[in-house]
Amino acid sequence: MTDNLFQPFALNSIITLNNRILMAPLTRCMADNELVPTPAMAEYYGRRADAGLIISEAVIIRPDGQGYPNTPGLFTQAQITGWKAVTERVHGNGGKIFAQLWHTGRVAHPHFFEQGDVLAPSAIAVEGSVPRMRELTYQVPKAVTQTDIDGLINDYAQAAANAIEAGFDGVEIHGANGYLIDQFLHFDSNKRQDEYGETPENMARFPLAVVDAIIERIGNDRTALRVTPGAYFNMATDANDREVFDYLLPELEKRQLAFLHIGIFDDAMEFDYLGGTASSYVRANYNNTLVGVGSYTAETASKAIENDNFNLIAIGRPFIANPDYVEKIRKGEEITPYSEEMLASLV
Repeated sequence: MTDNLFQPFALNSIITLNNRILMAPLTRCMADNELVPTPAMAEYYGRRADAGLIISEAVIIRPDGQGYPNTPGLFTQAQITGWKAVTERVHGNGGKIFAQLWHTGRVAHPHFFEQGDVLAPSAIAVEGSVPRMRELTYQVPKAVTQTDIDGLINDYAQAAANAIEAGFDGVEIHGANGYLIDQFLHFDSNKRQDEYGETPENMARFPLAVVDAIIERIGNDRTALRVTPGAYFNMATDANDREVFDYLLPELEKRQLAFLHIGIFDDAMEFDYLGGTASSYVRANYNNTLVGVGSYTAETASKAIENDNFNLIAIGRPFIANPDYVEKIRKGEEITPYSEEMLASLV
């Protein structure tokens, strides 16, 4: 039984979801060469509007945030206009959509923005090369200055305002999976010895400043955040990371976000220093609306929601394979399995 997935859910006084199934952010690398969303993207999202909420693929807040080919931006008027076509299609089909705001930090590559530095908390490169462009190896980043930090905070807030102009119902700040904000929150990537490093309060300073700037610009009701307390992607683990998130989560709870979203590929993964799974750790330390994710089926997600492990479920790859995922689950129909060749086109 999955009946609880189809109950309306009020995020707050201004946003109520038609059901508890969210479409997770899924990087598709299908924007045009100016990083403008295409008509095919509008159709793609529009077909999935039965989700209680769509969280868009990650959207770059400014040019030096790009780490993958043809990922859309939200910093030019053409990009804003392109996203308007997407949000209008989703709203016309009865859905809601948040933009996920992204800066990849040390996972960025200057190939995409032609000049300027790769930015990160510390001058520590991530190993490897750019997916889909393996000839591009990651560079040693520049440790951001206070001027850089101030500019990034302003650009996150401007991107949030641009998202509202483009018709999005709100934004999810991408603070997970080893990208810029997450890089401040883990000892593997943050070796700073100033007010942005060494202690939990300092390491959370930049992420909280971004959250606060966006709340000031568009309101807490339209602001969400994704976090990765357990390092597992583009990041090495450090048991001291728990202290950072022990501090961060209560601070986020005070801000009454629209929701907090866990970043994890498989929520069965356990972390010794978190005392179990990422979702169980976050739920024990955060009492507001929580979104679970990570290889759940409709059945296992329904049970987890019933057990109050989280309030909403984000579904990823099954939405690529099944534009009508919500309707199939509602009717108890068989789900089309995901396969990697599906990434070659938007359907």
